[in-house]
Amino acid sequence: MLETSARLLQLLSLLQTPRDWTGADLAQRLEVDVRTVRRDIQKLRDLGYPVHATPGAAGYRLGAGTKLPPLLLDDEEAVAVAIGLRTAASGTVNGIEETSLRALAKLEQVLPSRVRHRVNLLHSVTVTLPTGGPTVDPDVLTGVAAACREHERLRFDYRSHDGTDSVRETEPHRLVHTGRRWYLVGWDTDRGDWRTYRVDRIRPRIPTGPRFTPRQAPDVDLAGYLALGVSTAPYRYQARITLYASAETAAERIPPTVGVIEAVDLDSCLLHTGSNSLDELAIYVALFGFRFRIHQPPELIAHIRDLTARLADAID
Repeated sequence: MLETSARLLQLLSLLQTPRDWTGADLAQRLEVDVRTVRRDIQKLRDLGYPVHATPGAAGYRLGAGTKLPPLLLDDEEAVAVAIGLRTAASGTVNGIEETSLRALAKLEQVLPSRVRHRVNLLHSVTVTLPTGGPTVDPDVLTGVAAACREHERLRFDYRSHDGTDSVRETEPHRLVHTGRRWYLVGWDTDRGDWRTYRVDRIRPRIPTGPRFTPRQAPDVDLAGYLALGVSTAPYRYQARITLYASAETAAERIPPTVGVIEAVDLDSCLLHTGSNSLDELAIYVALFGFRFRIHQPPELIAHIRDLTARLADAID
């Protein structure tokens, strides 16, 4: 009986991997015959776990059911989940901190001592700096994600960066997470163009709209598209600056939400950034510590010449 129960848990663990298993493959992994595999599959079904048989190849896979099966994790997976839950407890999604801590407490209670030691060691030497700023309502986040998945139009109230309120209708494409902010990339039906929206400024109107046929993405590199959109496009002054440092070195100091870095050669790169203030652009670039050359806008070039002269006059 104990051997059968252990085998059922091992079988359930195999079926949780995202692939189809043939009876022969399962029999080989469990070191039993195919007939025993069929009996064990039926026992899992009797327990309420939906094990589906795929047509043709006589394979098996675990589907979604009415109960959550026990998650059987190896050491590395358990450490990854524990770290993820701890990070979520201090993240950017509002209201999941307590839920994440409850789940983490349950996980740590059943972790083997060797794994618990690794997780606790990491926690003991880690200090989390609060991210600050607005957070995202988890219901809004999951609602937007569902609209993306189901290809349903999304109508929502939106507050722009200058505080202006408007009603938008979009064909949602993808959610992008920068580490501090969640963004929605979608086709704005009123403006007839792709737009990027901060999810913490979205208030969806329920129900969602009719289904739509997905459009081709605005860029293959959606992360790069968003970085350019949030760091350059919204601003009055859009700068293009050569930095005399490698793209890797520049990326260590310049986050993607501040500017987009384009490698030129091993010793230089091109920075695309923007601001509504010429002073902000001038001081920010000067503080990088790299040699640089400004190509545009002309207003920034003239402003730095004037600023340089004033700074020189201030020195005796």
